Amino acid sequence: MEKQQNKDTNNKKLYIVLSIIVIILIIISTLFFMQNRQMSTIVENLNEEKEILTEEYQNLAFNYDSLYSDNDTLNLMLEAERERIKQLVEEIKTIKATNTAKIREFQKELTTLRGVLKNYIIQIDSLNQRNIELTQENIEHRKRYNQIQSSYRKLEEVKSNLEEKVTIASRLDVTNIMAEGLTHSGRKTKRSGRTAKIRVCFTVLKNVTAPIGMKDFYLRIERPDGQLLMHSLEDTFTHENSEINYSAMRTIEYGGEELDVCIFYDVDAGELIDGEYIADVFADGFHLKSLTFSLR
Repeated sequence: MEKQQNKDTNNKKLYIVLSIIVIILIIISTLFFMQNRQMSTIVENLNEEKEILTEEYQNLAFNYDSLYSDNDTLNLMLEAERERIKQLVEEIKTIKATNTAKIREFQKELTTLRGVLKNYIIQIDSLNQRNIELTQENIEHRKRYNQIQSSYRKLEEVKSNLEEKVTIASRLDVTNIMAEGLTHSGRKTKRSGRTAKIRVCFTVLKNVTAPIGMKDFYLRIERPDGQLLMHSLEDTFTHENSEINYSAMRTIEYGGEELDVCIFYDVDAGELIDGEYIADVFADGFHLKSLTFSLR
């Protein structure tokens, strides 16, 4: 009887121990399951955080790609930042989500890069605004330059017109022009065969605007056949930017007052023919007067 009681007591103790062990195992299993589930949640959250971080870096890279400046130095700096972000994105892809220390470093770097981006945006906006101002200033300067050029051209036109008027006003004018043949004894003649000299006389009118001083008056006489009477091909003067021959010339001193002038042409033997002659007078490069006369 006593032996049976001891056996029952031992069985009861064993049952209690086994029950405790089972309970402990259940508790351990429950804790392990809960811890494993918690770890899965943490890893999942870390992976999600890594994906978000990667997306933020890619967005940052897009923002850097959208920046452009006319400043070459600034563009080089932007390109360097783009390469740096590209490398960081590749590094993020290779690290484990559970490497929280590295993830935090990348998050800190992201904040720094955003600050740098903001600074670049401010610089580019400032440069663009300055470029707009410079463009506007350039437009204003060009307008003023065109206005100055237009005013200058107008002044040149006015100056040219005034110079032309002054030139016209200072141009000498002659009147009372006449021509006649003279014999060797100085008598007047209408006969070409007896003419030894041709005398052309005229009156230079008063002109207070004309330059005073010594002036050369040139005479050209054309025969009825159009040939110019002259003694040398080297006898030339300037008229309308060309060198032309003359028959005779005379230098007088002109003081602005009315003055009578005569020019003589010495006829060579057999040089004259019958018909109408044309006499032209020139001075200061201008043609002053023409006259037609006859010898028979």
